[in-house]
Amino acid sequence: MRTLTVDLGADARRLLGLASSPCTVPSPDTKEGSPSVDAEPSTAGAPRISVVVCTLNGAKRIEKCLAAVRRQSLRERLQLIVVDDGSTDDSAEVAASYGAEVIRHPANRGLAAARNTGIAVARAPIIATLDDDCEPEPEWAERLLSGFVDGVVGVGGPALPASTDGYFGGYLERNNPLAPLEIDLASNTHVTYRFARYLLRNARPAPSGGRAVHAFATANGAFRAAVLRQLGGFDERFRSDEGGEDLDLCLRIGDEHAPGALRFEPSAIIRHHFDTDPRAILRRNRSYGMGAARLYCKRRNLPPTVFPFPVLVAGLLAWSRGRASRLTAALFVPQLLFSNGCRNALQQRSATPLLDCYVKLAEEANLNLGFAVGLWRFRNRRSIDTAS
Repeated sequence: MRTLTVDLGADARRLLGLASSPCTVPSPDTKEGSPSVDAEPSTAGAPRISVVVCTLNGAKRIEKCLAAVRRQSLRERLQLIVVDDGSTDDSAEVAASYGAEVIRHPANRGLAAARNTGIAVARAPIIATLDDDCEPEPEWAERLLSGFVDGVVGVGGPALPASTDGYFGGYLERNNPLAPLEIDLASNTHVTYRFARYLLRNARPAPSGGRAVHAFATANGAFRAAVLRQLGGFDERFRSDEGGEDLDLCLRIGDEHAPGALRFEPSAIIRHHFDTDPRAILRRNRSYGMGAARLYCKRRNLPPTVFPFPVLVAGLLAWSRGRASRLTAALFVPQLLFSNGCRNALQQRSATPLLDCYVKLAEEANLNLGFAVGLWRFRNRRSIDTAS
């Protein structure tokens, strides 16, 4: 496949914070140069939505994603952009075979930078972001667009596990790590208020239906292109091993727009191929913790993201000193703290969800660990700009 080396243009780099190095774009899927970052569709055949999929060595997983995008009900009005973020496999070739406009980074620059590259060349007024291990349902793009009523600048949808096989597949279905943050978090950042919301979240079912939200995961999200460009896109200081760039973007939207600017549309469904290996689940939580630390260093009005229950249970286990009665009590406490597991066990008539509270404790312990590591990495405010 012949490739061209192109520069995204000074205007795009300045608005989106892109690096000055050029990208490599396969031909003939893209042409030299790029459209203005302010371009909007002006003809009947112009795309209504641009879908940006970023990949790093994803040749073996991206085919399902791209095939699902090509099955969209809006496929004739959809621009598909794949950003190959420095892959050493044939990810770009696979993407080009599905008719995607492929942009290649000569070296890995991270997910935030890759998404910004896609934003810079998107031509539609709405830009959706999709992870390369996700499969959108056929009406996904149409459902996202339906959420853009007056005053809404971003719409997210559910990322449901593609498989619920085994205990950990079922656990991720019951405790989805990509669930949206509810709108009540926008009203108060005080630590006691946030702790009260945390207690309620662990004790009652998640809300359902279309609604305004505080933030959503950009594995399945869409935004007005003009707003993304006004805000400078994703903050590229959030590294791929940290996460948090999506929450940061949603918070910056909240700074500029009234509550209700972000909406969750439950019918805009994607199927996410989660890695259900328990080590991968814990590693993902450590990454989320490091991203939360970077966000805390960036936005000092936020309370620190520290989960108290792992500390409490660890203290109870130390207090038990191996005595059977105390140890039994210490092991029973998580069932009270995370009572959703008991409710799910009753609803499903299965004892399996009773194990969920212990996995939640392990997840929160790893979130705390990641947050502590991140605080050390960003231990002074200047390090937020210079840490690698």
